[in-house]
Amino acid sequence: MRSLSPSPPLLSKTAAIAALLLVLAGCNRSAVVPDPDAHATPVSEQAQQRAQVELIRQQIDLIPPPSKSRYLAIHSLNTWENPYLTVQGAMLTLHVTLADANTTDLGVGGILRPVGARRQDLNIRTADLPIALNAVPQTAWPYGRVIAIEEAHDVPASARPQVRRNMETAMNLLNDLGVVVYEWNESGAPASTSLR
Repeated sequence: MRSLSPSPPLLSKTAAIAALLLVLAGCNRSAVVPDPDAHATPVSEQAQQRAQVELIRQQIDLIPPPSKSRYLAIHSLNTWENPYLTVQGAMLTLHVTLADANTTDLGVGGILRPVGARRQDLNIRTADLPIALNAVPQTAWPYGRVIAIEEAHDVPASARPQVRRNMETAMNLLNDLGVVVYEWNESGAPASTSLR
């Protein structure tokens, strides 16, 4: 009985022809030269950024509004449970305390369940603040949609204007996102609460 499968030399010739056709088809295309006018103009980039901020704002709006009775009673950032920012000259540090997965009161803050193990500090650029806040889980916002913000301590006098500009930029971004800003001064006491 005769086999209908192609012989090995015929199979290798077929594979070689197919490979050659693929190479020729790939080499036949001309290189695509990007059109400088096709790049996004600054206006469209700004529109994209505004659309992205609006999308992030909608997602952050899912976090409940802030509860003043809860967050105004906090007098130290060590006991602050919501995310907070430390503003520096070239970056922001986002401090996030993740919610405790164990809901019982047994051993809270003790050696088996330290709060520091749930705290994460992220160094970010000011422009990346909306994206970073969007990545924070809803369970990390026990006081609602409020964030504490402080200037970095021991900043040299020459860097203070840059820190203050960064602080204003961060506060404006937070207000654009609908997040209440709880500003802390150097003594550790709250300076003001704002939502412009």
